[in-house]
Amino acid sequence: MNSRHLVYGLHPVRALLERAPASVDRLLVTHRDRGAHSELAALATQHGIPVELRPAATLDRLTQNATHQGVLVLLATAPQAQDENALEGILAQAERPLLLVLDEVQDPRNLGACLRSADAAGAHAVLAPRRNAAGLTAAAIKTAAGAAGTVPFVQVGNLARTLRFLKGAGLTLYGADASARTAVYDTDLTPPCALLLGGEGQGLRRLTRELCDGLLTIPMTGAVGSLNVSVAAAVCLFEAVRQRRPCPGGPA
Repeated sequence: MNSRHLVYGLHPVRALLERAPASVDRLLVTHRDRGAHSELAALATQHGIPVELRPAATLDRLTQNATHQGVLVLLATAPQAQDENALEGILAQAERPLLLVLDEVQDPRNLGACLRSADAAGAHAVLAPRRNAAGLTAAAIKTAAGAAGTVPFVQVGNLARTLRFLKGAGLTLYGADASARTAVYDTDLTPPCALLLGGEGQGLRRLTRELCDGLLTIPMTGAVGSLNVSVAAAVCLFEAVRQRRPCPGGPA
């Protein structure tokens, strides 16, 4: 069982059962949480997925004491990257697309952290070039804490061509750049858009930067001059989430 690929936590598990039940082999629920997760168990049963009650210690061991919230699924296969052909369908299903594009991020743990933030922010996909960039390695999947199975990860052969496709599909491209004059907080992220972040140390490549419709920066007031790419991605994604929230008293 330890060799299986795991997804745990309430939101990632629910998303998998709803979006990709065919990828799930079994659902494990702790004895103490079976009442709280009865809806998930019913959803699994609906798709013919076995549900097993286990001691909390079992889930603690399988997740290496991560915060699993009493629920875990065993995947039949490891999460797989998609290719460019998936983009059209992803955009068609999204009412107001929000994408995260990683330009040659090479540390798989950074990729995993970006996937986790993208899942939490409700982003519709994470894109990266196929070459000179991290893929869905074991380290990336582990760091993603389940999000590698819920957020589409699209690897493209030519990032510039893909960015032109996104622009043609109506998305605005915003690149994160320390030298930009406009703060992310002053950038309108409510329309369909993609947030572009560069790799460790080098930032956005020249052509990637030139294809952006605008550049934004995260204001820094401390002694540290820059943020880790996964942290910067989270800041930008959740600023988009904040802007897209319905106004109190306004239409939903």
